[in-house]
Amino acid sequence: MEQDKTKNINVDRIRELRKKRGITQAFIARKMGYKYTSGYSNIEKGTVRLSYRNAVILSEILMCDLKEFYEEN
Repeated sequence: MEQDKTKNINVDRIRELRKKRGITQAFIARKMGYKYTSGYSNIEKGTVRLSYRNAVILSEILMCDLKEFYEEN
């Protein structure tokens, strides 16, 4: 029996893409509708789940495909 593959967010990859493009956490937080930067920084820390809606916004900001955010287990 084949196991189902699950996908987890690769927060290190997201941080790497953001820094590579010179984009601040504050900028992304505002685009996602957060009042404070901590709303987004908690996603990068892995303490808050990245919703699909915010993943789409983030992929547009970072100019990359959603697939780049996930790692297969």
